[in-house]
Amino acid sequence: MLGRISGVYGVKGWVRVHSYTDPRDAILGYAGWLLGNEQQWRGAHLEEGRKHGNAIIAKLAGVDDREVAATLLGTDVAVRREALPATADGEYYWTDLEGMRVVREDGAEIGRVAYMLATGDHDVMVVQGEREVLIPFVTDRIVKDVDLAGGVISVDWDWE
Repeated sequence: MLGRISGVYGVKGWVRVHSYTDPRDAILGYAGWLLGNEQQWRGAHLEEGRKHGNAIIAKLAGVDDREVAATLLGTDVAVRREALPATADGEYYWTDLEGMRVVREDGAEIGRVAYMLATGDHDVMVVQGEREVLIPFVTDRIVKDVDLAGGVISVDWDWE
């Protein structure tokens, strides 16, 4: 997901978009927006968009008044995987990490990545197992290996 429709802007169908991209306005550079949720997606054409203060506002084709825009509140914004740039070595999309098993270097399983958090200094994996554990996603020091094909993240982490 690239963002979420978080509000309406004006009376001509513009929406506020909470962007997860870095920088925030990078979301406007992606063509072929998909709107929806995990169960259902539909295509949307971005006619126009811009930064507005700390927010992003966007005008979508066919959304021409405030009432129609309001029906989109809470809708996720995504694009097809092929539209995303390739990652460099040691870079990962959060969506690829979510659901992966997390194990200590000795093989003891901690749990699975439920979701990721951005904290400023570094990202954090929220791992659910016997209990919820927050593990900083710091490569080399804590995250020792990410095996995307095998679905396993090895960490040097003592949760006790």
